Amino acid sequence: MTDEGGYADDAVRKVLTASDEGVDAVISTAALLLACAGASAQSDRLVRHWLAATGREASRLAAEPLTARAWAMLFAARRETPDWAAELTPLDLDAEAEAHRAHLAKESRDPLRALAAEAQAAAERDDVEAATEALGRWAERAGETKRPDVATLAACRDVAPLLVDGVLTVPEEWARDYAGTLVAALGARYRPERERGGWRELVAEIMRLRGEPGAVPPPASPAAIADVERRLGHPLPADYRAFLLTCDGLRADVVFPRLLGVAELAPAAEGIGISDPEGIVLRPGTGEVVEWDPVFGTTVHPGIRALLEEHLRLLEASA
Repeated sequence: MTDEGGYADDAVRKVLTASDEGVDAVISTAALLLACAGASAQSDRLVRHWLAATGREASRLAAEPLTARAWAMLFAARRETPDWAAELTPLDLDAEAEAHRAHLAKESRDPLRALAAEAQAAAERDDVEAATEALGRWAERAGETKRPDVATLAACRDVAPLLVDGVLTVPEEWARDYAGTLVAALGARYRPERERGGWRELVAEIMRLRGEPGAVPPPASPAAIADVERRLGHPLPADYRAFLLTCDGLRADVVFPRLLGVAELAPAAEGIGISDPEGIVLRPGTGEVVEWDPVFGTTVHPGIRALLEEHLRLLEASA
């Protein structure tokens, strides 16, 4: 299964920007997709992170009858119900299978529904080869779609065991990265309250999680800060000054650019460029820090501390 339709990026954008109900729907679909791709462990991981980040009830992932049916069929095929799903209402699988036959029989222009119906019919008559071939075509079409209707596929009672057994298995790295990207997006959307320590503690914890304990860069001098303020023609925001007085810039990490030292600061299109490569800009009038990311898009942080706390949170999630 490929991602030519860009549903991973689309899912991340929705987690960051949609309503809470929209986020729940995205996570439910993504978790179902992982479960259908033979990655039940990553599916469960994503759901557990969603529960921890939002504090909401698992029943919200099965709010629609079709979605509830899909989860019920997958759990039956797995012969176990994961701990996170213990509160979901048990369903009569015979009645749900009959209801799903009616759903598949409805007139639709969605080719994925037609392929799901074809796979279900073949699996029902024990023609595993034909069912597998139909599922392969379903995966190809799904890879071209931003929001594939995975619930309709997962709710097929005779297809669910094939899915759980790995007929549509994706590379382990893809499943782990897909779930991990959404976990990171959930963390960005639902930031936990953090006990605020000092600047030194914040930067020291960042360096520790980067694997460089005790490697906090030396601070900039007040004279150097005053000099750059004269050169730029205006004072630096208070929290950015506090950052520079803690460390004069910050080395790059794997997914985080280098923050410039005070002597390197220069005017940029929307303020002062503070990173190398370019992509992070300080707005001196408001203290806001604007970050551009190819996946998450443009993010406006209230200040440099908020940017570094977000970096710390992502390091914690990776650890």
